[in-house]
Parts: sequence; C-alpha cells; structure tokens
Amino acid sequence: MDAYRKFALFLKGLIYETKNGFAIASRSFDNNDVDVDVTGQVFMISGANSGIGYSTARSIALKGGEVHMICRNPERAQKAKDSIVNETKNSKIHIHIVDLSRVNDVLKFADDFTKNHTRLDVLINNAGEMIQEFRLSEVENFEMNFATNVVGPAALTFGLIPLLKASNNNPRVVIVTSAGMLLQKLNKNYFDKVEKDFDGLLAYAQCKRQMTVLGDCWAAEHPEIHFSSMHPGWVDTPAARRGLGDFIVKMEDKFRNSDEGADTVTWLALSPVALTYPSGSYFQDRCVVTKHLFLANTKETKQERTDFYQFMTQTVASCKIDETTKV
Repeated sequence: MDAYRKFALFLKGLIYETKNGFAIASRSFDNNDVDVDVTGQVFMISGANSGIGYSTARSIALKGGEVHMICRNPERAQKAKDSIVNETKNSKIHIHIVDLSRVNDVLKFADDFTKNHTRLDVLINNAGEMIQEFRLSEVENFEMNFATNVVGPAALTFGLIPLLKASNNNPRVVIVTSAGMLLQKLNKNYFDKVEKDFDGLLAYAQCKRQMTVLGDCWAAEHPEIHFSSMHPGWVDTPAARRGLGDFIVKMEDKFRNSDEGADTVTWLALSPVALTYPSGSYFQDRCVVTKHLFLANTKETKQERTDFYQFMTQTVASCKIDETTKV
C-alpha cells in the first residue's frame, strides 16, 4: 500500500502540481476574485519572512491589509518587513518573534495578542518544516515535526479563536498543508514511538494529515469562522529545499515559484468567492479537491476524528504554564 500511495502521489504531482499544472489551472482564474480593498482588516501569517508566507504577506499588504508576521528569526523577519513596506508603501506591517515549536510561548503570544488587539480577521497557518532527523523540541519534548507543524499551529489557532470570533467581517482560518498528507491515514498515536525507523517525510505527511483533520474539526466546532486547508503544489521555497534535498534539485524546472504557490492562500484569505464553499474544504489552485487518494485506505472514521480532536485539545492545554505559580 505504501508503494501504491507514493506512486499515485508522484503521478498526481507531475500532472497537477508542477509549474505547468499551475499555468493550466490559472487559465480559469478570475482575477476579479481578489480585486478587493482590505484596508482596516487584520491578518496574521506564520512563517511570513520567506517563501509562500512572504508572498502572501506582500499580496495582502498591496490590498491595504494590516499584516502581523509570525517569524522565528528576527533578522530575516526585519528584512522581509522592510522589503514589503518599501514595495507596498503599507506601513501597517508588524513582526512577532515566536518559535512554534515552543508551545507554551505560542499560547502566551496568542493570549497577549488577544488582550492587546480588538480584532483579527484572518489567520493563515503557513509555517512548516520537514525535519529529516529525529529530535525532540526543547521545552515540551515533542518530536520536532509534530511540535512545529501541528502542536504549535494548533495552539496558535485555539488561542486566537475568541479574537477571530470578534471580527464582524467573515473571519477565516487558512491552513497551508501538503499533498504529502495523502501518504498517511490519521493516527493520533503516530508520534508516540516514532524514533524507531524514523522517516522525516512520513512524519511530515502525518503532520499535514493531522492539520487538515483539525481544520475539519474546527469547522464543525466553530461555524462562525470559515476554515479551509490547501495544497500549494510543488513550490520552490527555502523550507522545501531543506526538506526535499535531491528531489527538488533533480526536478527544479518543474517547481512553482513562491507567488504561484501562494496564489490559492491569498485567494482563500481575500476572495468573497472562497466563502461560498463549505467550511473545512480542501483546495488546490482555487478548486476543492479530494483529501484522499483513490483506493489508498486513508479515510479516518468519525470516532477517530473525534478522538484525535480531544487528544489535540488536551495536548495543547497540557503545554500551558501557569505564570502565577512560577517562582
């Protein structure tokens, strides 16, 4: 089954997810969908200093939006902000230095942001990293793919949901995932004993499956917010080069650039048309696509989904440190 899934995923990628796939799909795009003015609206984007996150931040800034960039590296964040401000002449670009693998820090940031801001209209969970070697996060001792790609973004989303609900402008959450999730069935216990026979690609794929399922669960739990997840295609980004190594070198001419990869993210964040699709939908190139490969046996049951959501709620809650008890 693993061999079938990998072959089917690769074939799908060659046909639909390359630069040529984007060129074909974009022929049907209506640019009026994103011909909007979002002045006064507030957006938050994780991983906003490079790649898809940077392209999305720049596009939203060009439309007048206030952008909060969640970044890990202060120098790269400042460089990205300066570039966006210089190009767009939009001064409402803000940097927040947060390491998503440090979950208590994420929860504290979300709490502080909620206390100090009156609105958040769109949250874009973009940051992600495919970590090929097994290691644990520094604070909570989660496997690093799980910490960075699932627990951290989940904590950010859980923490900001009350502020999103305060928006009077159809609040949204966009989750940047990956077609790599098609290799994996949801398994809430995947990271319990992952050190043995560790595979960074499969760990990353499981993370993206988990985030997509979380999007489904949030959509059901919070109908006031429009949730969507999406696959950007094969995109040449710094994170992709770190994670995919030789594959991206060999297939470099087939990879999309960051602007092409960010197109659907921006569309989901800005377009009124995106809101006409059911909350919890999964997109590629502005179209709803399947969350499972044909005959791949990756569909979770309703009970598995419920158990996973409960597990993630408890996992995130367990990371919160009561500051009043610290000596």
